[in-house]
Amino acid sequence: MARIRRERPVLLAAILSALAALAAGMNKWVVLVLLLVMIFTALFNEAPVIKADPALPVEIEPELPPSRLPEVSATLAGLDIPVMVLSDDASVLFQNRAAEKAFGEVALGAHISARLRSPGVLDMVRETIATNAPNQIEHAERLPSERVYIVRSAPVEFAAEDRPRERYFILSFRDISEVRRIDRMRSDFVANASHELRTPLASLRGFIETIQGPAKNDLKAQARFLNIMLDQTTRMSRLVDDLLSLSRLELKSHIAPDEKIDLVPLLGHVRDALVPLARDVGVDINLHLPEGKVEVLGDRDELVQVFENLMENACKYGQEGEIVDVWLKNGTGQPVEVSIVDKGPGIPAEHVPRLTERFYRVSIEDSRSKKGTGLGLAIVKHILTRHRARLIVKSEVGKGTEFTVRF
Repeated sequence: MARIRRERPVLLAAILSALAALAAGMNKWVVLVLLLVMIFTALFNEAPVIKADPALPVEIEPELPPSRLPEVSATLAGLDIPVMVLSDDASVLFQNRAAEKAFGEVALGAHISARLRSPGVLDMVRETIATNAPNQIEHAERLPSERVYIVRSAPVEFAAEDRPRERYFILSFRDISEVRRIDRMRSDFVANASHELRTPLASLRGFIETIQGPAKNDLKAQARFLNIMLDQTTRMSRLVDDLLSLSRLELKSHIAPDEKIDLVPLLGHVRDALVPLARDVGVDINLHLPEGKVEVLGDRDELVQVFENLMENACKYGQEGEIVDVWLKNGTGQPVEVSIVDKGPGIPAEHVPRLTERFYRVSIEDSRSKKGTGLGLAIVKHILTRHRARLIVKSEVGKGTEFTVRF
């Protein structure tokens, strides 16, 4: 039955030929014999099989080469900057771990707009796909934290004689947040330093012009003006000294000190040096020191500068509490800590994170009246960074402030 079904076109042709012969007047017995011969030949004779010559090469249908996308993805996976691979329709084909960390995971095959909503970035991607030319823009992310990126889109093409043409688009993000922050700090620093120097210089110029003019023969006025001028020059000298200290600390911030320093006698020395100042503002400095040595790796002069700054600030700004307590803690298995506690008016919470910024002041007038330069806590922070230590600030308005140095 299978053979009949396979030879059905031949059998049908034989029957049609027999009918045509009968219609033409041929003898019916002759037609019947011819028809039987044709049917027998179709059903019982195999078609000749042509065997391939093993000496001749056999042509095999070539398989399409694999895509280059896995190669591109494997290369980009090791980069520490966020990178995405896009298709011709801006669908995400791959994103490395840095991109997942920065922007969250996106489903492969989804359009780039499902993750990035910035019109600038999307327009740049569309332009790169349309023109096949690289582009870049600056892009800022506000959440979860403020970050600034240089976003670059560029085409990547693969073309070879034995491969079909492939085209992908690489979207990379270079984080320049720290560069922008440093630039902003530098411009703020120049502006603040210029302002701090301009004020005493303007004062000096005014007094000199007065002494040369209206007060030329007024010895009493001259004496008063000269005292003020001395205060202003002293203030500028302190400011210049602090600026030089910051520059020196920044140059060697990567070099950790390796000298063993005993904090017990060091804190005693700092307290003794500040007794006259404390007496003038009506404050007692009380030391609470453990028995024996408490040693840390450090630079003695720099640590003296740290604790002088912190104790002096506690005396000046916490003088209403009349007492400054200095605690040295050295518990077993615990880090060495020095805490300077005053019982003054305290610092509002919104100011605490910015206390170590250069020229930052909670109260400008109060700071200037106490002859502060606005750089003391910035110097403390840089010294402690070099010592691989931390400055922890706790304050409550109306109850006082605690500065803790943790080694």
